[in-house]
Amino acid sequence: MAKQVVTRTYTASIRNQQQVSDDLDSLGFSASKLWNVGRWVCDRVWSEIGHIPGHNELTTYLKSHERYDDLHSQSSQRVLQELAEAFTGWYGKRRNGDTRANPPKYRKHGDDHPRSTVTFKAAGFKLDTEYERVRLSKGSNLKEYWSDFILCEYQTRPDVDLSTVENVQQIRAVWTGDEWELHFVCKVEIEVAEAPGEKTVGIDLGINNFAALAYEDGHAELYPLNCLKQDDYYFSKHIARCDDSDSEHATRLNQKRSRRRTHYFHALSKHIVERCVDEGVGTIVVGDLSGIREDEENDESKNWDTHGNLDLHSWAFDRFTDLLEYKAEMEGITVKQVSERDTSKSCSYCGRKRKANRVERGLYVCDECGTVANADVNGAENIRQKVSPSLACDGGDRSNGWLAQPSTYLFDSESGCFAPREQATS
Repeated sequence: MAKQVVTRTYTASIRNQQQVSDDLDSLGFSASKLWNVGRWVCDRVWSEIGHIPGHNELTTYLKSHERYDDLHSQSSQRVLQELAEAFTGWYGKRRNGDTRANPPKYRKHGDDHPRSTVTFKAAGFKLDTEYERVRLSKGSNLKEYWSDFILCEYQTRPDVDLSTVENVQQIRAVWTGDEWELHFVCKVEIEVAEAPGEKTVGIDLGINNFAALAYEDGHAELYPLNCLKQDDYYFSKHIARCDDSDSEHATRLNQKRSRRRTHYFHALSKHIVERCVDEGVGTIVVGDLSGIREDEENDESKNWDTHGNLDLHSWAFDRFTDLLEYKAEMEGITVKQVSERDTSKSCSYCGRKRKANRVERGLYVCDECGTVANADVNGAENIRQKVSPSLACDGGDRSNGWLAQPSTYLFDSESGCFAPREQATS
């Protein structure tokens, strides 16, 4: 076992919720107001000179604004940094051809501001692990006297002891929809297992099969996305029936959908890492996300069918890859991202590149060497070969081999985990 310093986020409940909720509400509302002020400034600057100001420019513009002093200075800086990052992400998507991407919105529902997450950096909090309390700073505008602060009594999971953590970098106050909770962002030293092997696996992420895996030793796996499509269709239909999209009922539906998505990505990333350990994989190769968001067949942004449009373009691939890296790291497995350009057009056996060889979404037929393959697995093998160029084929009849007949794993809603198609009960 080797030791490594990594970043971890621990969630804690607030035991004195009733005593601190009003103060935390004030900070959350203030963060939304500052976001909106920064959003307005970005709009004006873009209209005047065609430029989106970055984090440092926004801070310079707004340091003297009255909303800036509603929060601790580092908390205000973090709000503006998040806004700048949101604009950078949107601009990058549009530049890459994602015409459905929208710029960051104002945080406002009519005349009301929602509660935004408030981030406290080192100078904005003081942690007392002995009594499980943390002191959070207010902005000067919200203080009744110069030493006014919010004292939260927190409770972590039984297996988390913040007194053993060397460095708590940030604390976030997060509104869950029902109450406030605290997220402690820490640097911790963990024991990392030795790599289970030296083999490689390629992963192609998509909108029909969320993940297609091609292993170095010749077999492949598919993970269809049917359950999330069904979820999205179900929740979208019920949210549309709500009288107000911002109503309490609609909010609960959105939160439930989000929780189910998060569980799906946790279960999928955990399952894939476990499969890699079983197969002796030391390196996972994933297609770069900027290419995944585009459809190479028609050079347009990938889109769902009419039965709901799961918002994969904004966060799902990023979220999954983050979870995969985190879980793989614990097992000593390296995750590498490579460009996926032309991986859906190229034959993974002979290298022939031809768009028309992708006969339909699920089938790739090479006109040069006769290879018949599942299209997603062919793409995953091309991704894998960018790190490990050895061919994973036996030279036999590929129409009946691993390329054309991958194993399929389905999400079992009863057990909450993945199982082979023949074993999944729901």
